[in-house]
Amino acid sequence: MVKATKKQTKPKKTEKRLEKVPAEYVFWSRDGRIFSDLFDLAEGLAAMTDETYIYHSNAEKHDFANWVRDVIGDIELADSLACTMDRLEAANCVTGRILILTGK
Repeated sequence: MVKATKKQTKPKKTEKRLEKVPAEYVFWSRDGRIFSDLFDLAEGLAAMTDETYIYHSNAEKHDFANWVRDVIGDIELADSLACTMDRLEAANCVTGRILILTGK
């Protein structure tokens, strides 16, 4: 007798973007915060000082956008983050993206 097995499905790309990243790819913020997923990033952006935000996101560098693009794999969110003007706008951008990805 042959047993029927459940077909394993790969996680959707959307789900993958919400997962925690491996320890070697976490984002280390200047203020000591560590972000391992979009949820951490949204919370961290809302709580960090403007000074810390500006250190990571300014005319010369876009650390948050680069991390989201290169590690999380969300190009659309990364492009949006690269255009934000301040940390609260960035936090809202990430929170909004989480809502879209979770279907809420």
